[in-house]
Amino acid sequence: MLEHRMSTSKTSQRLKRLAESGICSATDTSEYADDLKKLANKIMNAEIAAKKGKVFKALADEIRLRILSLLATREMCVCEVMVALDLTQPTASHHLGILENAGLVKDRKEGKWVFYSLSDPSLVENMLKLNMP
Repeated sequence: MLEHRMSTSKTSQRLKRLAESGICSATDTSEYADDLKKLANKIMNAEIAAKKGKVFKALADEIRLRILSLLATREMCVCEVMVALDLTQPTASHHLGILENAGLVKDRKEGKWVFYSLSDPSLVENMLKLNMP
């Protein structure tokens, strides 16, 4: 709690200096701080940011990007992903679980087999089309 108060105090001092500099037209720094917090929540609240962060974290791995590329061509079972990318079953399942948890893939069970497909094919296909230098 003390750390938060110190951080808030330093932030208040910075806003006060900003207002005094004339760069910012704020007269009441605590009201201005509230306005800034409202703006941040209006643009993207913490819950939505956490969900999007989960998607970006899932995309930040070469194996998962390759899995998404495979699933963009067709639905596959875990064993097909394993063979295509030369992965062990636990590794393939781990990566597929992360992609599923992020909402990028969905699974379908057929007996003992688990098949995976893209949750939103157009989103992933557009993302995979990005040209990187």
